[in-house]
Order: sequence, then C-alpha cells, then structure tokens
Amino acid sequence: MNTNGSILANSSTLPPHELTLGRPRWLSSTLGSVLIFTIVVDILGNLLVIFSVYRNKKLRNAGNIFVVSLAVADLVVAVYPYPLVLMSIFNNGWNLGFVHCQISGFLMGLSVIGSIFNITGIALNRYCYICHSLKYDKLYSDKNSLCYVILIWILTVVAIVPNFFVGSLQYDPRVYSCTFAQSASSAYTIAVVFFHFILPILVVTYCYMRIWILVIQVRRRVKPEFRPKLTPHTVRNFVTMFVVFVLFAICWAPLNFIGLAVAVNPERVAPLIPEWLFVFSYFMAYFNSCLNAIVYGLLNQNFRQEYKKIIISFCTARMFYPDSSNDAVDRMKSKPSALMSNNNQVKVDSV
Repeated sequence: MNTNGSILANSSTLPPHELTLGRPRWLSSTLGSVLIFTIVVDILGNLLVIFSVYRNKKLRNAGNIFVVSLAVADLVVAVYPYPLVLMSIFNNGWNLGFVHCQISGFLMGLSVIGSIFNITGIALNRYCYICHSLKYDKLYSDKNSLCYVILIWILTVVAIVPNFFVGSLQYDPRVYSCTFAQSASSAYTIAVVFFHFILPILVVTYCYMRIWILVIQVRRRVKPEFRPKLTPHTVRNFVTMFVVFVLFAICWAPLNFIGLAVAVNPERVAPLIPEWLFVFSYFMAYFNSCLNAIVYGLLNQNFRQEYKKIIISFCTARMFYPDSSNDAVDRMKSKPSALMSNNNQVKVDSV
C-alpha cells in the first residue's frame, strides 16, 4: 500500500462518507478481527479488574484507585469509539455523521490521555511509597488519592478541549477512525506529543529508575544499613505496573513519533510515511487497551485468584457481593512487604 499524500489535505473538504480507500477484503477482515478481539478482551478484562478491586480487600488500597481509573480509561474506547471504527471498516467508510465523529474522536483522546496520566499517577504513587515511605500515608490517604484521580480526569478533559478549536478531530480513511489529525496544526501536534506523551514518559521513567536503583541497592546490600526483606511476591507486584508502563510506551511510541515527524514538515514527511506503517501503528495503539488486564492476571497473584472467583461467582449470581470472608487474614496479607533500615522504611506496594 502506498500513502496517498492528499488524504489528510482533503479530509477537511470532503464529506466523511466519500473518504474511502480501495483495499483488498482480507485486509479489512484482518483489521476488523483485531478490533473485535480488542473490544471483547478490553471490556471483559477491565470489568474483571474493577470488580476484583471492589470485591477483594487485599486489592482495596489507595494505590489501586489509579489502577481502577486506568481500567475505566481503557473501557471508554471499547464501548463507543471502537465499535464505530468497526462499523466504518465493514462499511468501507464513515456514514454516521459529523456529531458521532466528533464524539468518537473526543472519547478516543480522553481514553489515550487519561491512560498516560493515570500511568504517570501510578508511577508517582509507587515512587512515593518506596522512596519516601515515611510521607506516603499522609500524601496518599484515601481522600487524597481520590482527589488525585479526579484531578487527573479534569486535566485530561482540559487537554482534549483544544481539539475542537483547532479542528483536529477528523475522519481518517486509512484507519477508519475519527481521530486526531496530525497535520491539522503543526505547532499543536508538537505540543500534544510533548506534553501528552514524551513528558509523562520521562516522569514515569525517572520514577521507576529511582525505584529499581533503590531495590537493587537493598538486595545487593550496597548500603549496609538496609536489611532487605524483599520477597518474590513483592517484586512481582512492583514489576506488574512496570510492565504496564513498558507495554503502553511500546504500543504508542510509533504513532507519536510519526505524528511528531509529520508535524515538523507535513508536506514533505507525510507522503514518505508508508500507509502500512501508519495503519499498523494505529491498530497497535488500539490493541494496548486490552493488555493491562491480561498483565494483571499473568503477573499478580491477587488479581489472578480474584479473576477465578469472579468467573465462578458469575455462574452463581454472586459477582456483585464483596468477598468478606477471612477479613482479618486478608488485612494481614494486604500489608505490603517492606525494606527496613535503621533510619527509614522502604516499602513496595501491593497491586
């Protein structure tokens, strides 16, 4: 497939239903199948995450408020924008009108930016918990954590609103989506990529780098005043959220860097981007929304066990009742393992 350099230029002048591409049926079927799989796993997986935290006292802590918020961000695209993209694939064009296009593009952006902001919030939470543990309980009380999550979503909405003034939410027939048009405004695209991707990635990278350095120092006893008490279970809990971040960065990096390259010189760079690479980067980013719940199930024993309980409870119509059995034991188990020192206490959060 060769890139049609005039697609983006013409997208603002042609009605959405007229923007179509002649493609082999197998390609549309493949993209549709990938999106159907993503939607199903996204909805089922993230509902499992939310119900797991609701039901299980071991998972009900301040840090996991951000995990639930991230699950909600992933769910947003699965219940509205993705089904509309799927209809566009089957119809080989957008025939749902301008209003649905704008709503779909808005919710798509809301999910993406909400995800990266929540991932940043999770990283900051883990950094404070491990590297500044004495201040953690004050900084991340239940009330404060809820306020942080509300702040994240307010900032997310504020970040999306300028799209309506720039006119950057447009239908792109290459990806069958009403989405952010990278060529709508070069300055705005550069700002979006920097503030909504590069800057959060740098913040998260710093937080996890400091955590890894501290954990390695403790485990190797580089600092003799530390008495390490790390367990494999504790390490896996921390690695879970690190893997979520890495997967997000991998899935979204190609699309963001393509956008940055196009914004620098749209007329010259846009025609040089192969259509297959552009489409692949988009659907790779879409696929990320269903990965987090899978990661929790694979790497976190608490989530994995709760997934099984929820599936069993669903069959017996008891899914919406919190699991209150063995509350005392649960409270003891939910207490995170710690790295102790003479002057400070370093802890690793249980996801």
